[in-house]
Amino acid sequence: MKILVVEDEPKTGEYLRKGLAESSFVVDLARTGADGLHHAMEDDYDLIILDVMLPGMNGWDVLRRLRESKDTPVLFLTARDEVEDRVRGLELGGDDYLAKPFAFVELLARVRTLLRRGPVREADRIEVADLEIDLIRHRVMRAGQRIDLTPREFALLHFLARRSGEVLSRTQIASHVWDMNFDSDTNVVDVAIRRLRAKMDDHFAPKLVHSVRGIGYVLELRAS
Repeated sequence: MKILVVEDEPKTGEYLRKGLAESSFVVDLARTGADGLHHAMEDDYDLIILDVMLPGMNGWDVLRRLRESKDTPVLFLTARDEVEDRVRGLELGGDDYLAKPFAFVELLARVRTLLRRGPVREADRIEVADLEIDLIRHRVMRAGQRIDLTPREFALLHFLARRSGEVLSRTQIASHVWDMNFDSDTNVVDVAIRRLRAKMDDHFAPKLVHSVRGIGYVLELRAS
C-alpha cells in the first residue's frame, strides 16, 4: 500500500519514511503543504499522514482542498494537541489525529486501522432522537432548542454520539477527549458527563446519556 507523508521537519519525515518502509509500505515524502497537495492530487494514495504546521500552505488548507475531490484517508500528526485542534481536524474531514511526540508502534496501529476501514467519510450532522449535532457549524440542538457547549463538552458529546449505542469506558473517553491515560482516582470524566447532562439532558425527555455501572457511559435512545 502507498502512503504520502507531509512533514516539514527533516528528522521526523525521514523517521516516518524509514519506519513505514520497513513495515512494507511504499512511502512518498513531501516537505511543504503545496508539495503535499500536489502529490495527493496527482497520485492515488491509500493514506496520507499530514502535519498541520507546514510552510506556505498549512495542513488545514491542504485537507480542505483535498476534500473537494478526494476521499483519501488522512491521519493528522502534529504538535497541536488541543481539543479544539482535534475537533477542527475531524470536522474538516480528517480520519484520525495523533499528537507529537508519538510512539511509532501507536502510529503504525492507527495507520493499519485506517487502511482496514477505508475512505468512509463521517456525516456533517449526527442525529439521535431529538438531538442534532451540526459538526460544521459546531452547533447542538435539542428539541429545537440550541444548547451552548464549551469546546471540550462538544468534543465529549461528539464522541458519545458518533458511537451511539456503544458503551464507552472512562478510559476510552479520557483518551479520546483529553488525550490522557485515565486514573481511577480522577473523576474528570464523571464531572464532564455531569455538566454535559445538565445542559442537554436534565431538562429534556427522553434521557439520552446513560451510566453503565462499573464500565462507563453510553448515548442512546432507550425504550421507555
